[in-house]
Amino acid sequence: MSQVLLADLARLPKPFHDFWERVGHYIPVNRRFCDPLHTLAYGIDASFYRMIPKIVLKARTSEEITQILKASQEYKVPVTFRTAGTSLSGQAVTDSVLVVLQGAWRGHSILDKGEKIVLEPGIIGAEANRLLTQYARKIGPDPASIDHAMIGGIAANNASGMCCGTADNSYQTVAEMKIIFGDGTMLDTGNPTSCSDFVNSNSEWIRKIEEIRDEIVSDPQLAELIHRKYKIKNTTGYSLNAFVDFTDPIDIIKHLMIGSEGTLGFISEITYHTVIEHAHKASALIIYSDMEQACLAVQKLDRETVSAAELMDRISLKTMENKPGMPEYLKTLSSTATALLIEVRSADHESLEQRIKRVEDLLEEIPAVLPINFTAVKAEYENLWNIRKGIFPAVGAIRELGTGVVIEDVAFPKESLAEATLALREILDKYTYFDAIIYGHALDGNLHFVFTQDFGRSEDLPRYEGLMRDVSDLVVSRFGGSLKAEHGTGRNMAPFVEQEWGKKAYVLMKRLKSAFDPENLLNPGVIINDNPHSYLENLKNMPQAHKIIDTCTNCGFCQNICTSKNLTLTPRQRIVIQREIQELRRTGQDPVRLSRLEKDFDYPGNKTCAVDGLCATTCPLGINTGDYVKFLRSQSVTPTTLRIAEGLANHMTGVTGVMRFGLGVVNGVHGILGTKLMESLTQGARRISGNAVPLWNPWMPKGGKVPSLKHQEHKAKALNTTDSPSPLKVVYFPSCISRSMGTAKNDRDQRALSEAMLSVLAKAGYEVISPPMISGLCCGMPWESKGFFETADKKSKELEEVLFATSEGGKYPVLCDTSPCLYRMKRVMHLLKLYEPVEFIHDFLLNRLTFNQLKETIALHVTCSSIKMNLKEKFYAVAHACAEEVIMPEDVHCCGFAGDRGFTFPELNRSALATLKESLPDNCRAGYSNSRTCEIGLSLHSGISYQSIVYLVDECTKSV
Repeated sequence: MSQVLLADLARLPKPFHDFWERVGHYIPVNRRFCDPLHTLAYGIDASFYRMIPKIVLKARTSEEITQILKASQEYKVPVTFRTAGTSLSGQAVTDSVLVVLQGAWRGHSILDKGEKIVLEPGIIGAEANRLLTQYARKIGPDPASIDHAMIGGIAANNASGMCCGTADNSYQTVAEMKIIFGDGTMLDTGNPTSCSDFVNSNSEWIRKIEEIRDEIVSDPQLAELIHRKYKIKNTTGYSLNAFVDFTDPIDIIKHLMIGSEGTLGFISEITYHTVIEHAHKASALIIYSDMEQACLAVQKLDRETVSAAELMDRISLKTMENKPGMPEYLKTLSSTATALLIEVRSADHESLEQRIKRVEDLLEEIPAVLPINFTAVKAEYENLWNIRKGIFPAVGAIRELGTGVVIEDVAFPKESLAEATLALREILDKYTYFDAIIYGHALDGNLHFVFTQDFGRSEDLPRYEGLMRDVSDLVVSRFGGSLKAEHGTGRNMAPFVEQEWGKKAYVLMKRLKSAFDPENLLNPGVIINDNPHSYLENLKNMPQAHKIIDTCTNCGFCQNICTSKNLTLTPRQRIVIQREIQELRRTGQDPVRLSRLEKDFDYPGNKTCAVDGLCATTCPLGINTGDYVKFLRSQSVTPTTLRIAEGLANHMTGVTGVMRFGLGVVNGVHGILGTKLMESLTQGARRISGNAVPLWNPWMPKGGKVPSLKHQEHKAKALNTTDSPSPLKVVYFPSCISRSMGTAKNDRDQRALSEAMLSVLAKAGYEVISPPMISGLCCGMPWESKGFFETADKKSKELEEVLFATSEGGKYPVLCDTSPCLYRMKRVMHLLKLYEPVEFIHDFLLNRLTFNQLKETIALHVTCSSIKMNLKEKFYAVAHACAEEVIMPEDVHCCGFAGDRGFTFPELNRSALATLKESLPDNCRAGYSNSRTCEIGLSLHSGISYQSIVYLVDECTKSV
């Protein structure tokens, strides 16, 4: 045990120290954290609360959870569970022990031809729906965060969404579940033996459940209150409807767990009844003159007719009106205009048209500003829904830096929606939240209101406190609504549960909590909290760090796509740490903590960041944390390292020559020693050097080749007609990577990539133009990724000038054979027509070549750069033209090789591709991509040869 860890442990209170030692028998040290960096990084979630856990544990199995809970009981140490951390009400933060599930718990199975699905809590909601696609079904809950939220949180919060209403949420669609309670007791509600054993072994517990049930049933007034409150969305407090909907204690327990936010036990598995996913959809954005008219329109609609009806006030629309692709008429609307976005769904086109007609008839009497116009064109209705989905992120983007975004979530009876919404706006204006926006799931009476708040200014808190108290009075006393409709009670609304439910129901909730968790060790402070000011405590400050990341709201939508998510940190966590570092630097407070965070950040935050930028593709605000890490690297550049970088850049011919020679030597040694001995020797050398020696692997390539164009030019000219006024020409620039790295020993095609590329171009009738001095040219990407920005730009400028001249001023297209290089070229070169292989083949060669589709199954990896250039569909089209079956594993994003990091930090590549091999069918014998270094890692972790897709196209084609 290191001295640093011993010092961290010494700072823990004794019960936590003892707890740490106890769980250490079951959880390895690399999944236990008590240091300042990791506790802060994992402590932050999407809510506006900040609590730093003393210990963070990454649990992987039910046995580990059981042992954690037993240790919790023994040492009286509270625990809180976390999946994706996208919850908004503070239910997944703690200052005690945080148990993180992300990265595991991904088991699943489909039952009854898709009518049921069994899911572990680490499965993302959208992944569950992808599993059900072939059955034309989906899970009922459809929160806006479904692409990022995990099943554990969706169930524990009873999350709903735009279309599921109260009929298809987790409470209504749960079939069975497996539960681990606070004392380690396990219950499988789908196993009769488990149920009977549980009842027999926990008779006192069962008696308490039955007593609460009988008290509620015997009190008509209370039972009626419960029935009434669940006619609309409600996630305030515990699911008391379980006591009136069911009589069997097991059924009651199962449904109480839904929406319990980790305060009653741990859901280790849930089985859902699925719902139909209709194939035909249509949407209309209807504009009304004011909020009242829009709400009157909502009252005409029901779920038998429409799937969703989303309300958006004028301020909401204003945040989106200047975004690309938005309807121009949004800019012309009056200050009171309100939109209603309606979606209808059906099994076939004819019934869809009938539903549209039905909606038009129902709304005929309520005048709209513009004619009602439904569209069933996918691209068009998706663009309309982008308005709704973009509202919350838009607020995050335009807020004053340093402020946080608060989203509250209430529900009113639908018949009161118009009056309630106008009253809500009056309260927001009363407390000077003039820019607050109101939108939501109007069909369910569910409204979200969003505003910005600087929780770093104590003088601002009374304004927030007054707002919350007035809103609570409005929702509960005036309209009998729900203070939390779908975001969960959390810490945010815990002090108001009694106000909403009344003393009698609240006492029953406290008895319920005590029955399940008598020591109050499961997520204390959430749902039940006797501190009336808890919603005003532990509020999160959002200090500025750098313009690239300052707009981050901590939503966590970047996490699942992150290459290092299961190895070190995610983009959200990197931003959290950097904000803390910058704030400590500004204030001068706690220099010891600052020094520790700066030092500890280097490996998890910097060295294992692939800087691939995919996080920007899922971030609602487009934040590229990879760019920020590059900036951090640039701050570490010294005069010495800059001289080395410049020296390498100025001698590219020699550098690539040395690389070719070195790779050739290593390849020769591999041939002599064999793979097993070579691996043993190189791994030993890496260990002895303290990981300074790059790790060799069996798919390390031999040296590459600088292409010779004479033969290919002759073939291309022969194919081009001599009388053609505009012969086909292309400038071919083989990247320095493909010039340096050739094929690996076990690659299927042993030719240099340039040979295959030139062969394809010749068959298509292209005359290939080679840039002069090619061996010294580079796009600059290797320097950019390491923070040598000026050096990178010099190399790019040098290359651009050569290519501009070679292409006769941009007359001819330029083809680069490596996707990441081409992506950089496109970002910095604006006078050239630039293509990488997939796009060039798709756009220019599909009709100039005859394809012979192979009766094979192949794997396809779309590189990060190709994804960012929107080439995924073109990639698939080219691959499918060559092979009957194309496999694109959904769970594999960036490969993690990240230039040379696959050699220097191979654990990043290994973690990123951990699921690759199991994702490929046994009959898959070859894989294809468009980046040489990526292909090395893909081959290593799949066990099959990955090469450029150019090889496949050359194999499958001939001249027309």
